[in-house]
Amino acid sequence: MPVLKTLLYFSIFNYPITKEEIYRYSEINSIEDVSKQINYLLNKNVIFQFGSYFSIKNDKHLVNRREIGNQKAKAILPKAKKVSGFIANFPYVESVSISGALSKGYYDDVDGDFDFFIITKPNRLWIARTLLILYKKVFLLNSKKYFCVNYFIGSNQLSIVERNRFTATEIVTLLPFFGKEAFSKFITNNEWTMQQFPNIEKVNFEAIKNIKKPLLSRFLEFILNTSLGNTLDDFFRKLTLKKWQKSFGHLSKEDFKIAMKSTKNVSKHHPQNFQKKVILSLEESYNNIIEKYNLEYL
Repeated sequence: MPVLKTLLYFSIFNYPITKEEIYRYSEINSIEDVSKQINYLLNKNVIFQFGSYFSIKNDKHLVNRREIGNQKAKAILPKAKKVSGFIANFPYVESVSISGALSKGYYDDVDGDFDFFIITKPNRLWIARTLLILYKKVFLLNSKKYFCVNYFIGSNQLSIVERNRFTATEIVTLLPFFGKEAFSKFITNNEWTMQQFPNIEKVNFEAIKNIKKPLLSRFLEFILNTSLGNTLDDFFRKLTLKKWQKSFGHLSKEDFKIAMKSTKNVSKHHPQNFQKKVILSLEESYNNIIEKYNLEYL
């Protein structure tokens, strides 16, 4: 039942959604089919309606929370775009997008931050990442509030391996600001997301700005496009991996491999392994509700 699964997914984030959003984040053929499933679930008292919003949770305060978060996201987005432009100036960065809650139109002053998804040139990911982390530690006093650079991929490895509802949602909601060519190739390499969400809006590639590197970045790239760059990139990867293995040794080998991926052209820093928690929670809740209410698989 696509409507139920979609509502359950967003309920994990305490985020009521509209009929149009249910359609957008599901594989349902038409908005009429969405309405049919919504009415079925309402009659079964499985879901709740608050104006134009629907939720698994019977809590109207979540609507107010969402609307306030939506307003704050609109207000803070220009700042996020400005930071994106700053990141795009760093050596070897080919594309910068906003991810996380902000990319979905929500921002919280207390817990909110700017999550960035960054595409780098091949085999120079760890140099780019290290320079950005050093900037954060030295000039931002290690604050991640507006500078959370936790996911990097190289432009020679654009296909996302973990293919599930969580990663598909994160991909189709990315807000790309800089690096049109690299981001276009990224979307092409992840067309599998269209199977999950065939009703999602197409990316407006014309709105993505090209990156023009400043002189300093171009000079550093010229110096590091050598065997020195190869050595440094390997050194930074091994150094970071050793640090993460020490800090997050409590993670199982399997969880560490996904949440703290540290290959030559992929770097993830997700120690909470939120992806796994969301997917497990979704499947468990979905099966429990189907059984509890004896629902038909519409």
